[in-house]
Amino acid sequence: MKISYGLYMVMTNPVVGYGACAQAAVNCGVRYLQLRMKEAPREEIVETAKRVRSITADTATKFIVNDDVSIAKEVDADGVHLGQNDMPLSEARKICDAPGKIFGLSTHSEKQAEAAVALSPDYIGVGPVFPTPTKAIPDPDLGVERAGSIIKNSPLTCVALGGIDETNLADVLRAGAVNFCAVRAIMQSPEPEKVIRTLQRIWNDAALTASV
Repeated sequence: MKISYGLYMVMTNPVVGYGACAQAAVNCGVRYLQLRMKEAPREEIVETAKRVRSITADTATKFIVNDDVSIAKEVDADGVHLGQNDMPLSEARKICDAPGKIFGLSTHSEKQAEAAVALSPDYIGVGPVFPTPTKAIPDPDLGVERAGSIIKNSPLTCVALGGIDETNLADVLRAGAVNFCAVRAIMQSPEPEKVIRTLQRIWNDAALTASV
């Protein structure tokens, strides 16, 4: 069953620091908060993850660790997000075997989104919608209409991602996206809570329009 929750927040080098950014997410009731520290040493990621875990514990915000299943288990994160070239979901489930753990998977094409159905992740990321510099080797951008088509045709809960901000979010939602990720728009802001609430307002407005 597809689930609608709006903003899925990914933290990568926030200008206000990871702790303050995580607190902003909790304050705004963000459903999912992912920690992505691609180039950082493992011990630094673990230290940051423990801090984020303490901030999100006993809140409505679920804490997801990017890529590293062992860190997700070590800090008792709520789940892990895997890329196409990371550990298979079946192996990740064996390591993070506590009940209720969440497993997400990145997809970048119709073929990958279709293949993901058999793996039964809790959600898939679909993108990048727009060009994005947040990856060293970026995947080709899908564009608004193609991303929307993939999302509408998937039976899985989907999160549109890649270059989304307050200037284009409404277009992404009109094309078929329900949940979305915004990275740079929030991470590069000295007022992340303000940006989060702006994005949530755009999402709420779109949801109200769609229900009329």
